[in-house]
Amino acid sequence: MTDLDLYRHLDEMTPWDDRLQVLEVIGVSDEAPDVKTFTFRSDNQTWFRYKPGQFITLELPVGDEPVMRTYTLSSSPSRPFAIAVTVKAQPGSIGTRWMFESLKTGAHIKAYGPAGDFSHHSHPAAKYLFISAGSGITPMMSMLRWLNDCAPWTDVAFVNCARRPEEIIFRKELELLGSRMPGLSLGFLIEERSSRESWFGHMGRIDAVRLPLLAPDFREREVFCCGPEPFMRAVRQMLEAAGFDMACYHEESFGKPAIAPVPAPFSDAPPAEQPSADMAVAIRFAGSDVETMCVPDQTVLQAARAAGVRISAACEFGLCGTCKVKKLSGEVEMSHNGGILDEEIAEGYILCCCSKPLSALEIVA
Repeated sequence: MTDLDLYRHLDEMTPWDDRLQVLEVIGVSDEAPDVKTFTFRSDNQTWFRYKPGQFITLELPVGDEPVMRTYTLSSSPSRPFAIAVTVKAQPGSIGTRWMFESLKTGAHIKAYGPAGDFSHHSHPAAKYLFISAGSGITPMMSMLRWLNDCAPWTDVAFVNCARRPEEIIFRKELELLGSRMPGLSLGFLIEERSSRESWFGHMGRIDAVRLPLLAPDFREREVFCCGPEPFMRAVRQMLEAAGFDMACYHEESFGKPAIAPVPAPFSDAPPAEQPSADMAVAIRFAGSDVETMCVPDQTVLQAARAAGVRISAACEFGLCGTCKVKKLSGEVEMSHNGGILDEEIAEGYILCCCSKPLSALEIVA
């Protein structure tokens, strides 16, 4: 992209989607210990259209086979020329550690999305409570940044929990926003003091005593929660015990339900366990020039893997949209969780992880 291309107007550009996959890294910054923000632009002169709080999936070239990792966007769609993810490298993490060591300014990487329904755009309200722990702050920051740009008078109680003061991600920016947004109240909760930084705020873990101190009118608010699963479970139980209307509670989770493995067609299993050929459905993977049979209750993704056809997939339960492919012919039964748009379905796209053939099928893969 030339310098001249950087000055195009928004209406001269088309929106980015995962059919225009490649992103270019334009910035890497430290946010907290073991936390970095990676900022991207499209390498195809497109702009980014998404809901604040949505996520993308990055294809990371780690080892012989790339790995798929899903990250919430910490940026706001009110600033559509770039997107950013803020990630924390956990002990033993593979993909995130690779990003820390290898993803530098100027690098290019494939991405899929955006996807997800964890957004205040999907649940508009007069008053919000954003409650998070650790890197779960990222979707809250995306939503708050959008509100600051587009509706700065909005009533938002923002509660973030961290182990130590220096581990509060985006702390300086949050304090700055607190001085600019008249309806924003900030509440930080720290588990332990630090020798690196003094702390005079709230101490301990979120509970039924501390939550009313941080957000006295929490029962009147639309609540968004994100963080480790034990943290979100504790918040859910606390709100339920307080008589909160759980229809106004929303949480982000990339947890994958257990899926029973389906045997590959015509495997080495004993004859009695072999699927019957007349019950199977033919699938042709046009891009790979491979044909195989899909047995009952087997998804297109499972059939592809059994036939040696590689289709990228991250969540594998219809949420991230990574396994989206074009269907050329045939019919499927698809039970997704928001990882595909209605207009994409109308164009013939399916999610392989949650689609089961109803007839002979041909797809681009």
